[in-house]
Amino acid sequence: MLKKKSYNVSDQTLIISTGQLANLSAGSVTLQLGNTTLLATTTVSKNESEQDFFPLSVDYVERMYARGAISGSRYYKREGFPSDEAIIKARQVDHSIRSLFPKGFRRAVSVILTVLSYDEKNDPEILTVLGASLSLMLSGVPYAGPSSSCVVCIRPDGEVVVNPFVDDRENMLAEIIVSGLDDKFLNVEGWAKEISNEQMEKILLKSMEQIKIFNEIQRDFYKYVKESEYFVQIDDDLELPTSPELIDYVKTNYFEEIRSALFVDEKEDRSDMLLEIKKKIHEQWNAEHETVDDKKLFEIHLAVEYVARKILREAVLIEEKRVSGRGLEEIRPISAEVDIIPHVHGSALFNRGLTQSLSIVTLGALSMSQEIDEMEGETKKRFMHHYNFPPFATGESSKYSFKPGRREIGHGAIGENALKHMIPSEQDFPYTIRVVSEILTSNGSTSMAATCASSMALMAAGVPLKSAVAGIGVGLITEDGNDENYKLLLDIEGIEDFYGDMDFKVTGTINGITAIQFENKLRGVKFGVLSNALRLAEKGRLQILDVMNHVIARSRDKLSANAPVVESLKIQKEQIGELIGPGGKNIREIIQDASDRFGKTVDININDDGTIHVTAINKAQSEFVKSKIESMFAKPEVGKVYDGIVDKVVPFGVFVNVSNNISGLLHISEMSPVNKNPDINKIFKPGDKIKVKISKVEGGRTCFTLIGVLNPPDFINKLDTMVSNNATRSQYQINGYKIRPRSKIN
Repeated sequence: MLKKKSYNVSDQTLIISTGQLANLSAGSVTLQLGNTTLLATTTVSKNESEQDFFPLSVDYVERMYARGAISGSRYYKREGFPSDEAIIKARQVDHSIRSLFPKGFRRAVSVILTVLSYDEKNDPEILTVLGASLSLMLSGVPYAGPSSSCVVCIRPDGEVVVNPFVDDRENMLAEIIVSGLDDKFLNVEGWAKEISNEQMEKILLKSMEQIKIFNEIQRDFYKYVKESEYFVQIDDDLELPTSPELIDYVKTNYFEEIRSALFVDEKEDRSDMLLEIKKKIHEQWNAEHETVDDKKLFEIHLAVEYVARKILREAVLIEEKRVSGRGLEEIRPISAEVDIIPHVHGSALFNRGLTQSLSIVTLGALSMSQEIDEMEGETKKRFMHHYNFPPFATGESSKYSFKPGRREIGHGAIGENALKHMIPSEQDFPYTIRVVSEILTSNGSTSMAATCASSMALMAAGVPLKSAVAGIGVGLITEDGNDENYKLLLDIEGIEDFYGDMDFKVTGTINGITAIQFENKLRGVKFGVLSNALRLAEKGRLQILDVMNHVIARSRDKLSANAPVVESLKIQKEQIGELIGPGGKNIREIIQDASDRFGKTVDININDDGTIHVTAINKAQSEFVKSKIESMFAKPEVGKVYDGIVDKVVPFGVFVNVSNNISGLLHISEMSPVNKNPDINKIFKPGDKIKVKISKVEGGRTCFTLIGVLNPPDFINKLDTMVSNNATRSQYQINGYKIRPRSKIN
C-alpha cells in the first residue's frame, strides 16, 4: 500500500513514499526534492557468506532520461559502466552505512540508488545516504541507523552554506560532503582551496545541523509506515566475528605467539607468522576434537584476527606502542626524487616506509581534454589524476586487472581533488594535463604517497603549480565500548589501518587544506576527535612538505624538451569562420602544411572568444603555424615578406593572394633586376606558391616585388632564364641567391 509524506527542507518540499515502486525489495523508498527523484532499494540474501568481511554492495545508477537527454554517442545509446563520479558517490554511501552493521553479520546486502529524474537544480547526491539509510531501516536488517548526508560549501566571502543548488556552486572555496549520525561523523570527502582547520571545523559543525534534521525525518517516516519507533536490538554474539568460545580458546592458548608475530619488523614476516599460527591452531583443534573439519580453518582465521586486533589496540592505548616501534606522532622514513624516468614529460618517486608511488606527467593539447557525457550534462576535464594498484604492490601473484576498480577510482579522486585547484588556469597554461600514479609497493596511505609524488612530478614537468601539495593519513584507536579513551596515530601503515578505527586523509599546502577523505569503522566519530586529527595532520603535512621542498622547491621554468609547445594568439570573433574556411578547408590546409614541413601533426584549438592555442612538436612548428594564421588577418606592411599563391597570370604580371586581407599585383618589372620583360607564362601558373615582398601600398592597392626575396632554388633556376644575352659577368642578387649569368640563353 502506498504511503507518502511531505517534509519542509530548506524552503523546499521533500516527498518520501513507499509501497508503490519495487515492492519485492526488502526495503524501498522514493524521495523527491524539487523535481529530482531518487529510488532507493535494499535487498538481503537469506544465506550467510563465508567471506571474512561484510558483503555489502552499494550502486549509484545514473540514467540519461533523468535529465531528458539521450547519450551523445553515435553508436551506443544505452547507459554502460558507471561514470567515475557515480562510483565515487556509491563509495561515499558505502562508507556512511557499512560501519553501522554488527561485525558478525555476513548476509549479503545490496543497496541500489537509481536517479529517476534530475531537475538540474537539486543534486541527487543530497538524497543518497538518506534514501539508503531509510530503505535499510524498512528492510529489517540489523542496522544501527539512521544516517544522513549533506553537501556543505564555503562561499568566497566565507559564508558556510548547506546543500546549495547545483548552479550556485561556482567559485566556492570548498565543497565537502559529510555524513553522520545525530552526533557523530561517518564519512567526509571533498575538495578545498587552501582553507584553514578552523574553516573545516565550521563545515563539520554546520553539516551536523542538517544531518540531524534528515535523521529525524527518517525516524518520523519509519514510525508513519510501521506505526512504531525505530529500534534495533543487536545481540552481543553478533558483534563478534565468530563464536566467543573459539575466541577465548585462541586468546588463552596463543596470545603470546600472536603478539610476537604482530611486533616483528617486516610486514611479510608478520603475515607468514600469523598464517602459521592459524594452521597450528587448526591442527591442534582437530586433534583435540578427534575430527577433520576444514571449514573450521575459516572460523579460526576470524578468531586469530580478532585477538590480533585486540592486542594491537591495547598496545597502543596502554603502552603507546606501535608495531613499527615508532612514536604515535612519528612519520615513517621518507625519501623522494624526480626525473627518474627518461623521455616522459615529468616524473617523481615518493617513498614513505614500504609505501612507494611513482607518478608520471604527460602534457597534451587542449583538444586532448576528457569529454564527459553523463546524466548531469556534457563537460570537459583538462586535469586528470589516475591511480593504479597492481597486484605486485602487495606481493600477490594474481592476474593484472586493466579495468580500474572502485578503490583505484576513489584513490585517484582524492589526489585529483588535492591538486586540481593548484593547477594553473587554461588561460595561463593551455595544456591538458594527465598524471598517472603507479603504486609499486603498498603498506598503507598509498593515496597520500600518490598525491606527494604527483605534486613533485608536476613541478618537475614545469607545470607552474601555485604551491606544493602533500598528504598524510591519521589513524584512530579507541577502547572497545568507550570511545572517550582514544589515541591518534600519525602516518598509519597497513596493519594499523586494518585493525584501527579510522583512516583520516588530509592533503594541503603550507597555506591550508586542499582535500579530505575520512572513513571510519566505528559507529561514528565525535567532532573533538576529528578536530584533533586535523591539527595532527597539519603537523605531519608540513614535515613532508619540508622533505619534498628539499628535492624540488618550485616548478621548473621550462618544460621538458619532449613536451609539446603551446603558443597562443587571438583573433576577432567574426574572423573565426574565415580562419576555419568552408568545410574546414583553411584550417586543414594550415595543419597539413605544418605536418608536411615538420614531419608531425599540429593541433589547433579555437575557443569561442577567438583565442587560438597551437600545440606543436617544437617552437619552430608553432611559430610557422602562428605566422600562417596571423598572415590571414594581417594588414599590408611595406617591406614585409609573405607566403602567397598565384591567383591569375596576365601579360603585365601575376596577381598574388596572401590572405583575405592582402592581395595584389606582382608587376612584370618587379620580377628580376636584369630582365624587365620575361615570358612569365613559362614561369608562373595559377596555384603556384611563392614568397613576395610588399613594395608599396597606394590607394588601397598592394604592389609586390620578388627582388631581394628568398625563394626555393628551383624557382631561382626559372628566374635564371630571364637574364638577357648581353648581361655582364658581374654577380646579381636575385631572390636572395647570388648567381652568375649564363653566356648563352636558349
